[in-house]
Amino acid sequence: QVQVVESGGDLVQAGESLRLSCTVSGRDFSMSTVSWYRQAPEKEREWVGTILNDGRVNYPTSVKGEGRFGISRNNAKKQVYLQMSSLKTEDTAVYYCNFKISGSSYWGQGTRVTVSA
Repeated sequence: QVQVVESGGDLVQAGESLRLSCTVSGRDFSMSTVSWYRQAPEKEREWVGTILNDGRVNYPTSVKGEGRFGISRNNAKKQVYLQMSSLKTEDTAVYYCNFKISGSSYWGQGTRVTVSA
């Protein structure tokens, strides 16, 4: 059984940094593609970035332009990380991890990030 678990969400102040983790169990990990999404209150879920199995990372223009977020992976630990810096109140959201491998897609339950002014 595949499990995807996000962790690291917290209440932080604007300007601080936070690292989220996505831990996968139950499937091979090294050939997977893992993405981060977020959903702010009363808004649609939006894509934050994707790390491919070869380590390359793609971001939407809005995220890439600001340069505040970084995604990395540790295949030995079956984890993917979302490093966020200079957090803003508009980064407040539930952050979700999506794990894809061999045509299958799995979501975690999300981890909440709240950024206070």
